[in-house]
This record gives sequence, structure tokens and C-alpha cells, in this order.
Amino acid sequence: MTGDGYVEWLKREGRIVIVGASLAGLRAAETLREEGFAGSLTMIGDEPYEPYDRPPLSKQVLLGKASAEHTALPRRRAIDARWRLGVAATGLDMAARRVRLADGDEVEYDRLLIATGVRARPWPRKEEAELDGVFVLRTRDDAVELHRRLAGGPRRVFVIGAGFTGSEIASACREQGLPVTVAERAAAPLVGPLGGVIGEVAARMQREHGVDLRCGVMVTRLEGDSTGRVRAAHLSDDAKVEADVVVVSLGATRNTEWLAGSDLGAGPRGIACDAGCRAFDFRGIVTDDIYVAGDVARSPHPLFGYQFLSLEHWGNAVTQAEVAAHNMISVSVDRRPHMWVPAFWSSQFGVNIKSVGVPSMGEELLVAQGSLAEGRFTAVYGYQNRVIGAVAFDQSRWLQFYQHLIETTAPFPPPFPTVDRRPEGRHPVPADFPDPSVPTHGPTVTLSGYSPADRRLTFTPGR
Repeated sequence: MTGDGYVEWLKREGRIVIVGASLAGLRAAETLREEGFAGSLTMIGDEPYEPYDRPPLSKQVLLGKASAEHTALPRRRAIDARWRLGVAATGLDMAARRVRLADGDEVEYDRLLIATGVRARPWPRKEEAELDGVFVLRTRDDAVELHRRLAGGPRRVFVIGAGFTGSEIASACREQGLPVTVAERAAAPLVGPLGGVIGEVAARMQREHGVDLRCGVMVTRLEGDSTGRVRAAHLSDDAKVEADVVVVSLGATRNTEWLAGSDLGAGPRGIACDAGCRAFDFRGIVTDDIYVAGDVARSPHPLFGYQFLSLEHWGNAVTQAEVAAHNMISVSVDRRPHMWVPAFWSSQFGVNIKSVGVPSMGEELLVAQGSLAEGRFTAVYGYQNRVIGAVAFDQSRWLQFYQHLIETTAPFPPPFPTVDRRPEGRHPVPADFPDPSVPTHGPTVTLSGYSPADRRLTFTPGR
């Protein structure tokens, strides 16, 4: 069968399986049906729920302003799918085109979309992670349990990690009048995604809202009582913080373990794919029947030096899923690349934070509008003399303008005056991102090399 003939047959009576019944999976399924796919469609998800929206979990659900049941994603159209919910995918046979499930069943496909996303990284010591009162926040069930415990009025909440999710949890606690301590190993909150200059603004914001913010420290141990409930956290500066709720917010792990041994190019950093969302096998050869979308995907982006980016952004999941679905049922000349400019938002301590581009690639930063001291500003990031990203605190109306500068590879600093530029915005300053080659925590062992027989071990002592 010719390529065009195969695609026509696939659209008419083929079998498409989507592993990952969340935002990306749902939007891909809707796109397939909108573009005329009439074959069988199977949706596989390890949670027992149909697709729901995750951003409200750390905001409205924790505050009790919305129930977890009301986070179900709105549907653009009926998808006429066979749902396999509450059962995880455990393996992939690429040659036989089968997905193995945890209940022993196998599902055959003609084309497969992987949208398995990420999960919260747990506290590394299992016996401490299992203490009553220790939580992560990623799923609907996580949010329900954490909200229930916060509603009980704990004496103090202890948050490990001051990234976006940890900061939003701290904000929700303060909005409910709960005492909260946040421990962050970097010099300030949000340093990883936005750099040290903006991190200082975030630190001041947290402290002004009553957060007991401890930066430059690590949590060395969680302590439980005789009944198995958490009672305190011990820090690397020998401090001890009494708390009866601990929320571990240490980032995310990509759900790729089930692909071990499948010969797909998958690992801890995600599943590599081309700009058309087609997955690579372990040799770097692109497949034509397996596609990837959402948080688990790593794809090259021409606007950012063709770096392979993994983006845990709501909008990226939607657009990448739509591109992947379109390409799955299109002949090669009709396929299109995933060229979305990254965008992100967060709401914390009454401030709307939005960004476009990839600020974390920035070498320098210019406060183009507003003032850091006033906590209301737009800052632009530069990389190799071009605009690479922008972030706004309560000033998002300018972001569309800066997105255009990113898309057109405009020079940095922007060579024109802007409205409301203050003296602090006359010259760029270092964005102050952590040096990725310098360890920020304890002693580290690094293995490098091209094969197991060609390894070099480097011991890097902690600072």
C-alpha cells in the first residue's frame, strides 16, 4: 500500500491508541476526530478519572474554592473512544505494535501517541516519605488529601522546594491563615526558571506575606513520632522546624520507565522526537508510527538553537497534541512542525506571573517596564545578543509584544525606549541563573562516557 493509500486506510478503519488520558491525550483525540479519523480510538490512563485540569489543583482546590470533581476538562467534541482507565501501560512491543497493560492485557495499534506526562518527584527516603502528613501534589487525589489536611488547621505546614508549585502551595496556605515554612536550597525562590534577580523579588513577596522562607538550606531529615506521623523537618544549618504537614515539591519525573527495553529513545529526560512529534528509536532514527506530545516529549525548537526542550506547560501540551494528531493521519507533505513559543503562568500571593520564551536560557536581563522594587514589572531576557524570553509580574499586557520579538529573533537589549522604563532599566544586568556545572547540594558522583565500557567517574565534593 502506498503512503497516501495507507493514510486513507488508517483514517477510515485504522487503530490509534493514546497512552496518557490527560490534557494532551484528550486534545489529541479531539483533533483526530475533527480531522476525519473514523477508526477505533483507545485511551489508556493509569488514573481512574477522565481527563482533568491540573493548574486548579494547587490553587482553587487547595483553597476550597473548587472541588476536585469540578476540574474535569471541557470537551470540544465527542471522541467516541474506548477508555481504559485505572490501568497503567507497562510495556511496548514496537515490532508487534502492541502496548502491554498492568492487568495483563495487550492493546494493538496502527499508530500510537504517547502522552504519559510526568509525576511528582517523591521525598527520596521511602520510610520518611511514608510518614502520615507527608504529601506531594500532582494528581486529583493528591489535592483532595492535602486540602483535607489543610482544612484541619495544622500547626505549621512545611514546604520543601520553592519552585512554582511549592510557592503556590505556600501562597494557598497563607491565604488560609496557616503558618508555613518554605525551605529552598537555592538563594531565592524561582531561581531555576527565572534567575536570581527575579528570585529576590519572589523572596521579598513571600516574606511580606508572612512566609517563613529559609533559602540556601537543604532538608536533611524528616522526623516522625511514635504513631508514624511527621512532626519535624531537620535542615542542613542544624535548624529544626516543627510541622505536622510536609509538602514535597521537588519537581517532576517523566513517566518513561514503562518503555524500558522497547528500543524507543526514552529516558529520564523524556522521549526524543522530531519537530513533527515523531518519536526517535534508541539509534536516533525517527519512527513513523509512534508520536509523542506533552510534558514527556523532548523536541527541537529552531527559535532556541534547535535545543531539545521538554516543556511542562499547559499551552504546550495542547498545541503539541494537536500537531501530533494532525501528523498522525496526514501524508508527509501535509504535516507541520510544532513551533509553539513557550508560555507559562502562575498566581501566587495575589500576583499574576506570566512568561514567554525560555527565560532560563537568558544570560542577561533588562527591566523594560515598571520596577522590581514595586513588584510590578516586565523583564526581558537576552541570550547571545537576542531576545530569548520575558516575564511579567502583574503586567502581562506587554508579553504579546515581547513574544513577537522572540519570534523575530530581535536584538537584545531592545534598541528602543519603552513606556514606564525606570532608571534601573537603562542597562542589562546578569540574569543570575545557577551555574549548572556547580553542584548545589551534597557530594555528587557523575558518570560520563559513550558506553558502559567507556565510563569515567568524577567525584565533585559539595560546597
